Amino acid sequence: MSTHSKRYRENRGKVELGKRYTLQQAIALVQELAPAKFAESVDLHLLLNVDPKKADQAVRGTVVLPHGTGKTQRVLVFATGADAEAATAAGADIVGYEDLVKKVQEGWTDFDIAIATPTTMREVGKLGKVLGPRGLMPSPKAGTVATDVTTAVKEFKAGKVEFRVDKQAGIHCAVGKISFGPLQLLENVRALLAAVLKARPSSVKGGYLQKIAVASTMSPGVRVDPRDVEREAAV
Repeated sequence: MSTHSKRYRENRGKVELGKRYTLQQAIALVQELAPAKFAESVDLHLLLNVDPKKADQAVRGTVVLPHGTGKTQRVLVFATGADAEAATAAGADIVGYEDLVKKVQEGWTDFDIAIATPTTMREVGKLGKVLGPRGLMPSPKAGTVATDVTTAVKEFKAGKVEFRVDKQAGIHCAVGKISFGPLQLLENVRALLAAVLKARPSSVKGGYLQKIAVASTMSPGVRVDPRDVEREAAV
């Protein structure tokens, strides 16, 4: 017996089984599907031809989406002195150091992004057990260990996102809201795909993008032809 809602089943019937759409077609179709009663996110789902167990194939990076994600990011910064003042001036929501480290150690994680200056990592590094499982641990690769906190805060506030391959070689990332214009979503998706393609490990042989799908929070996924994306990127 199906556990999906009537709306979901109706939407699934509008997606042609086995078809691989272009990016433009996929985005248009997702926006045409019957909406939920809340502001749905639009997500990009990728399956890569990589082995995440190999350190050189653990694809990871960041990209500033041209139109943001549509979500207000609550940014925390571990900093002291002039760096703390700069973070506050740049728009960080929470700024501090030892007091925040202690608060997080006690289990508080009411924020979306955690940024740290290199000088605070001695103490922040102790928060791995709390922040690591939530994907919030500051990291140089994610751009969240930064000497220029002003730029880091402004970029994440403007729509910078991190992508990281999971244990199943997948990447799942929000690229906007269903209320965005088609061109806004298309430009965001292209920006993310360009960053993932740029992060392709040199050791990968054959096709890199194995599967691509676009979906809103409550809709079925609309498959995109990876060959179309790679051809477009090569132009």
